[in-house]
Amino acid sequence: MTDGIINVLKPPGMTSHDITARLRRIYGEKKAGHSGTLDPDAAGVLPVFMGKATRLLEYVDGGTKRYRAVGILGIRTDTGDDSGQVLERKPAEISALQLEQALLNFHGKISQVPPMYSALKVGGKKLYEYARQGIVLERAARPVEIFTLVPVYFRPPYFCLDIECSKGTYIRTLLEDIAASMGTCACLRFLLRTKAGDFRIGDSHTLDEIAADPESVLMPPETAVSGIPKAEVNERQAFRITNGVKTTIKGLAPGRYRLYCQEKFLGMASVEDEIVSPEKILFQIRETEE
Repeated sequence: MTDGIINVLKPPGMTSHDITARLRRIYGEKKAGHSGTLDPDAAGVLPVFMGKATRLLEYVDGGTKRYRAVGILGIRTDTGDDSGQVLERKPAEISALQLEQALLNFHGKISQVPPMYSALKVGGKKLYEYARQGIVLERAARPVEIFTLVPVYFRPPYFCLDIECSKGTYIRTLLEDIAASMGTCACLRFLLRTKAGDFRIGDSHTLDEIAADPESVLMPPETAVSGIPKAEVNERQAFRITNGVKTTIKGLAPGRYRLYCQEKFLGMASVEDEIVSPEKILFQIRETEE
């Protein structure tokens, strides 16, 4: 069994599912999942978790994301990007200063209505499945947070932004909303994800690189939780905790921990009132001396 994480540099033209399926074949591992879906036309960081590492996916999904996005002013499409059908054209006589001022209104906590062409599920079906049937559903606005929003260049009708945002932010919708605030419309031209949680584009690998040397790019499961405090336990404590038994350990402050025994990563645990409770156990200690 392959237990680990691959930081994939996803190319345009492949779905996130395509990438995961390719890695299943490369590693001969049935259990795999990715963190944070990228649209088929988008590129960039796509962490793929293999084997037992899939149990840690939730810790990456909650992390911040960074993107470089290129938009086109004056065009609105049904998909929110330039691959869709044009629904509207508007004049876009916007200055660089107007764009910079508009961006100021989108910092911090904002609300977004999810686009119809998205993987969000409603009634057991993904929104894009309804959209392809010509069905438009009412969608409630959802809170997201924009941490940084910086203009990279402005060459009308094109504009480029660097964005750091919370989980669940739709970049296509963000560009549309920014344009609407300036009295025009926009769609996404290109999207590159440069960071997902602690995974960065500078450390990512192409599919060809992965296929050429699969083991060299495989990171240990605990890479996903490297920013969470570490707790070392003895063999007896590890045996109890990894077998589902809450255990008192003096001196541990409340919070969530990466759990280790003799430097071996076991999984995730939480502590309250010095009582350690297992959260996600990847590697079980089956025997210990009494």
